[in-house]
Amino acid sequence: MCFSPEADLIGGSVIVAIGVDSLLHVERRRNYIPIAALPVIFGFHQLVESVVWFGLQGHVGHTLTHVATAVYLAIAMVFLPIYVPIAVLLIEPLKKRRYMTIPFCLIGIFVGVILAVSMVSGKYGATAEPYHVAYHLGIKDSLPLVLSYVVAVCGALLMSGQKNVIIFGVINIIAVAVIAKLTVDGFASVWCGWAAITSAAIALHVRISSGRYERNQEATPPDQYSLDGGHHF
Repeated sequence: MCFSPEADLIGGSVIVAIGVDSLLHVERRRNYIPIAALPVIFGFHQLVESVVWFGLQGHVGHTLTHVATAVYLAIAMVFLPIYVPIAVLLIEPLKKRRYMTIPFCLIGIFVGVILAVSMVSGKYGATAEPYHVAYHLGIKDSLPLVLSYVVAVCGALLMSGQKNVIIFGVINIIAVAVIAKLTVDGFASVWCGWAAITSAAIALHVRISSGRYERNQEATPPDQYSLDGGHHF
């Protein structure tokens, strides 16, 4: 994330706490666990980056810095483009919405596999810049992959039938455009940091839909329960 390792450390800790609260409000909706866990994942991601920061500043050993860099990139470049679309698909109660999300899941898997292969080749690293960490994967002409990544992650959110998830997607698409304009080499660091902060919206969505879910269970016959009690389009 921007600013400093201390900002990553504090921000990551707060976001993990928000994520834990999100998971505690899943109740009996097991299909909600992956989406509710997003703040925990993003928060942990920022904590890992604090280790990268400290390593690049010479406060942590080379081996630990290398491992932290690999973990950070594995989460950002391989895990998230696969995980996010699938997590969105799982919370969609309407079959047509699930079908609409499948292409984004496939794109995410494609992107994740390509980037995983690049990482296995060992051509990755990180350098400290004034206000962010610049990550390198050694991929030439990476623009198509970056666009595919954005389509997979943000597109899946926009395909949701739930208003709060769509808002999360719109905010992140705007952020992608702004961050790409401001910095290219720091895109992975800055965008993941921004996504971590905005993932608090996911926790709020889980909290709100939890109350609706419980009210629906009290008022609706068992065979008519909604999966989450939220608003669907």
